[in-house]
Amino acid sequence: MHYHFRLAADQDVDTLVHLINAAYRPAADLTGWTHEGAILDGPRINAGQLHESLATQGVVLLVMEIDDVLTACVEVQQQGDDAYIGTLAVLPGQQNSGIGKMMLGAAEAYAIEQLKATRLVMSVLSGRVELINFYVRRGYVRSGKLQDFPLDAGVGVPKVSRLALETLYKTVPHTADV
Repeated sequence: MHYHFRLAADQDVDTLVHLINAAYRPAADLTGWTHEGAILDGPRINAGQLHESLATQGVVLLVMEIDDVLTACVEVQQQGDDAYIGTLAVLPGQQNSGIGKMMLGAAEAYAIEQLKATRLVMSVLSGRVELINFYVRRGYVRSGKLQDFPLDAGVGVPKVSRLALETLYKTVPHTADV
């Protein structure tokens, strides 16, 4: 297995839309380790949203290709001294194989090394306990801060009431120059 990371480009958009939607809201026969299909309906992203994100200053989408197949992605967005990490997606058939951990590690490294972030921040659906626990095991802290699910953001339609996003964060250890 040969893999490499790179920044997403406009020509990746159609493949990425399929990847992200398959990871977040898969068809019944394609379910992976975890997904939002039980609590959200509709697409997670469309081509227009992804093109807009790629064109936004301070936003990058890292992708992983395995044997020349686009397999995973994660977005990193600079917000002052913070880096917001989101849209972590792995093809359902490749989930639970360590790729998500590798993508998160690549996003964190990019945020720290390229953006000089001092804190990593993300929002996770509060009902996705297994996903929150995944991030907690990787050093993220639950802030307890909840915000209502953005109904007008075009990222899906809730199937359950009172859907909220919880903010998680991870402080980057300070390394002094020696």
